[in-house]
Amino acid sequence: MHRQKHAVDTERTPEPPPSASFSRRAWRRFKRNKLGYWSLLLFCALVVLSLFADVLSNDKPLIVHYDGETYFPLLHRYPETIFGGDFQTETDYLDPYIRHQFKQPGNWAVYPPNPYGPNTINYFAAAPNPSAPSASNWLGTDDRGRDLLAQLIYGFRVSVLFALALTAVGVALGILTGAIQGFFGGKIDITFQRFIEVWGSMPELYLLIIFSAVFSPSIGLLLILLSLFGWMGLSDYVRAEFLRNRKLDYVKAARALGLSNGQIMWRHILPNSMVPVVTFLPFRMSAAILALTSLDFLGLGVPPGTPSLGELLSQGKNNIDAWWISLSTFAVLVVTLLLLTFMGDALRDALDPRKVDAA
Repeated sequence: MHRQKHAVDTERTPEPPPSASFSRRAWRRFKRNKLGYWSLLLFCALVVLSLFADVLSNDKPLIVHYDGETYFPLLHRYPETIFGGDFQTETDYLDPYIRHQFKQPGNWAVYPPNPYGPNTINYFAAAPNPSAPSASNWLGTDDRGRDLLAQLIYGFRVSVLFALALTAVGVALGILTGAIQGFFGGKIDITFQRFIEVWGSMPELYLLIIFSAVFSPSIGLLLILLSLFGWMGLSDYVRAEFLRNRKLDYVKAARALGLSNGQIMWRHILPNSMVPVVTFLPFRMSAAILALTSLDFLGLGVPPGTPSLGELLSQGKNNIDAWWISLSTFAVLVVTLLLLTFMGDALRDALDPRKVDAA
């Protein structure tokens, strides 16, 4: 009798949201995918290093000790008269005379590993620009005399931060619109679907060309324009998940307990609908990096003077003999996109409920 009652109670128990054990099993499965796991670690390490680009690659010393005083050029601007120069202008720390002053007894300076910034021109290069890799410029210079390694470091940071921002905005909009469509359905769903069909048929590239001609180029404007179109793909997946989950028993039980629609959506259905969102994050970042690189290549991206991988590819196209520009930029893009792809494949396998349950 007790066994029959227990069986009946089990059948009437509403289906709970995924527990923490699901996440733990998924994480263990993700770690077993060595390619995806090490890709995640390497990508995170590269992103963290790029955040300290000012320390790794800069034409200003990290710290200077001169005539018994300590100076921090990264934080403050100092005229060259402080270091024995003749002018009140900001010190050029690559000037041979200033470097000679730092080598005097009692004086010293600590330079970054790569003593060039993204827009620093090497006026003392032995070869004409663009110059091949050398001891002073490890990856060579571009056609303006700027250090290529510094541009790659800063350009990678710009691309990754832009991709993170665009992905975050696209995910937020995609979740919001997909949740509303899938949860309420009916006329709201149909109206949104017709709007997406019309909005998706807009010529995105033409709009970018028009806005770039009307407004001065900026990263913020580019982020807004791409965000207007980047949410529709994810919205369809979230909508499908909400349509499936809203009919399950745990949602009916939550509604019977008197929870509001908002509470049911964000507390109960959304946690059960995050698998496609998390799975597509690396691929959305890859698409954002490619979009920014392509627009920069066409001259429609970031403002002039901003380190850009797309602008370097354009230089490589215009200077075919300078093979080091195209080769190094292409290598950075390929490695970045491969790491994100391996992470996405590992996440897809780790969050597959059938594979997790079988593990």
